[in-house]
Amino acid sequence: MTDWSSLRIAVVAGDEREREIARRAATTGARVRAFGFPWPSGGIEGVTLAGSAAEALEDADYALFPIPGIAADGSLFAPEHPEPIVPTAELLGRMAPGAAIVLGLADDGLRAAAESLGIALLEYEHDRELMLLRAPAIVEGAIRIAIEHTDVTIHASEVVVVGYGNIGGLLAKTLRALGAQVTVAARNPVQRADAYAIGARPLPLADLPAHAGRFSMVFSTVPAPVVGCEVLEALPPGSLVMDLAAPPGGVDLELARRLGHRAVWARGLGRRAPVTVGASQWSGILRRIEEREAGKGSA
Repeated sequence: MTDWSSLRIAVVAGDEREREIARRAATTGARVRAFGFPWPSGGIEGVTLAGSAAEALEDADYALFPIPGIAADGSLFAPEHPEPIVPTAELLGRMAPGAAIVLGLADDGLRAAAESLGIALLEYEHDRELMLLRAPAIVEGAIRIAIEHTDVTIHASEVVVVGYGNIGGLLAKTLRALGAQVTVAARNPVQRADAYAIGARPLPLADLPAHAGRFSMVFSTVPAPVVGCEVLEALPPGSLVMDLAAPPGGVDLELARRLGHRAVWARGLGRRAPVTVGASQWSGILRRIEEREAGKGSA
């Protein structure tokens, strides 16, 4: 049984989802400090607002970082915070001995810093259950952005979803339900067969450039460079090109803009429903903390 009252938890960076995560963390009886996400005017019961990331992390047993991937400069996802929050070894060194960080996915810099300090990394980017629980909010956010950035209906539009994982699969199904003519471009033949089974047109990813000329909307969910010059130059002028992947992303957005497309990097779409998504993320965080604390007791 986890003795939550003995734990110190820091919730650092993020967006409105972290409000719900911090609130739920406090209900366990843990001592919770927070920094780097939009702070509500009425505060969060049981949570102390720290003056800096360093203050929040001081003697923390667990640090909770956002699920969106770490940016190219090594900073944590914190769209409303004016300064980058970079989890350097100096910053993480303020945590308690034997501490752990719970987050979506670490980059090489964070891995090196954590390893040098003996800090455990508990990652959940590839937890299929959690990803599916947050997928509806992400897809709803993507649909909203598509509507805002186009002057045609989704209904009857020729669109392509690149990648058919947790997000890509649900997005393709939702676009189909809205009446779009959906193509799914994927490397995996099983994923293409699955797309075919829901009524989408399957397309090998390598064949995307040859077919790009018919798409008015591109939704990329692959966190690797898959939508580059060949595809972007073949798209109709003014196409919507949306990258839903974590850093480094899958679309050359700068080139897309130069070519006159409507290019959007749609990061952090889970904030569309922060209470729902925050609750699902907390369920995964809770499980990982409890498992780790139980392991300590049996060691």
